[in-house]
Amino acid sequence: MSPQNIIRTAKEKGLDIIAITDHNSTRNVRTCMELGKKKNLFVIGGCEVNTQEEVHCLAYFPDLEKLDEFQNFLDEHLPDIKNNPDIFGHQVAVDEDDNIIYEEEKALIMALDIDIESVSEKVLSMGGIFIPAHIDRSKNSIFSQLGFIPFDLKYNALEISWRTTVEKLTEKYPKLTGKRFILSSDAHYPEDIGKVHTKLKMEKTDWESFVKAIHRL
Repeated sequence: MSPQNIIRTAKEKGLDIIAITDHNSTRNVRTCMELGKKKNLFVIGGCEVNTQEEVHCLAYFPDLEKLDEFQNFLDEHLPDIKNNPDIFGHQVAVDEDDNIIYEEEKALIMALDIDIESVSEKVLSMGGIFIPAHIDRSKNSIFSQLGFIPFDLKYNALEISWRTTVEKLTEKYPKLTGKRFILSSDAHYPEDIGKVHTKLKMEKTDWESFVKAIHRL
């Protein structure tokens, strides 16, 4: 899943917009955004955060400055537990030519030391988009970990995976009827990119239009 492979595959599958959301890291986003510009692909920068409760949440940001600020937040709250490359592989960031420019020594698989409400508050205070991820899954979802959505949790939408539909989910959880949903591939391999997708009505491919489209879902 190098940046080059991601951008090339997304274009081959006819996607206009993708989001890059690595686990607990934003360090490969810049390269993907630069490659995306060259290929006329709008790349939204973000992160898949693993909260203290081990709930996965998506965070999207308007620009690289905000991404860098959020990376500092991640560095502050990711436990100082060293990664084992023999088990989890090397955690690297690369440039446009796939040259390694950074290797993360902390284990990115770990949960942050901060709860989901605090992560939401941080993301939204920075002008970002906050979305609890793959809420239909039996692990690392808000329902698998907490059993409910906290009443005071602020979020822009909810994400479901290819395993279900909005209709099936709202039948199981009637209180979710009328909520905003996105459907994402959560691709960890190139062949899974675009496996499912969300159709957004946007005036143009920029952050402001993206935010408006999310709020129209």
